[in-house]
Amino acid sequence: MVWDVLKDALDRRVKATGRESLDVLDTGGGSGNFAVPVARLGHRVTVVDPSPNALFALERRAAEADVADRVRGVQGDAHGLFDVVERGHYDAVLCHGVLEYVDDPAEGLRNAVGALRPEGVLSLLAAGLGGAVLARALAGHFTEARHALDDPDGRWGEGDPVPHRFTADQLTALVEDAGLGVSSVHGVRVFADLVPGVLVDTEPGALDALLELEAAAAELPAFHSVATQLHVLGEARGASEG
Repeated sequence: MVWDVLKDALDRRVKATGRESLDVLDTGGGSGNFAVPVARLGHRVTVVDPSPNALFALERRAAEADVADRVRGVQGDAHGLFDVVERGHYDAVLCHGVLEYVDDPAEGLRNAVGALRPEGVLSLLAAGLGGAVLARALAGHFTEARHALDDPDGRWGEGDPVPHRFTADQLTALVEDAGLGVSSVHGVRVFADLVPGVLVDTEPGALDALLELEAAAAELPAFHSVATQLHVLGEARGASEG
């Protein structure tokens, strides 16, 4: 679902700019799960990641996909973003799995938006609070579920590996405060993390049916509150409103 939304947004930017190749920044892009497919569309992708190992894997993956000339990896993070990339240089910025781990999510997002050209598009993917609460409760960890529900950062305890989780309202507010309009919000992995794997593996057609169910629920606000992740597409206010 995230890929479909992102690809559609890139296609619209291509039509709007009249350029076949866009400049795309992938913050925290790691080994290139999104960067390499974006490069295969013909776009130039810069990946910023703090891990040298991830960037080495990115280089290898890009070479195997024959897009090494369109993918550049640089070591850095969201807070020091403009130490390694140009401000206002990119047609699209991917901020996937980043806000959960930065000390100041608002600052990290402002930096991501600051890297955009006018009319650029932001793809934001972050951990959802409701999905974590529901998962802990269904596992019988009711105290941890309540702790996550009450905690300002959505953490279920000291052993929680995720520093921040968000509601859809919190993410949209962060995007709007950073100067963009919100054109869409999707819930990601609404059911997939709750369904026993044996059901998907053994029931004929179960995987396809689950994917169809996920796609049908993704845009419905009622299910955003229980999604494991939330995807927000941010655009210049005129574009998002029009």
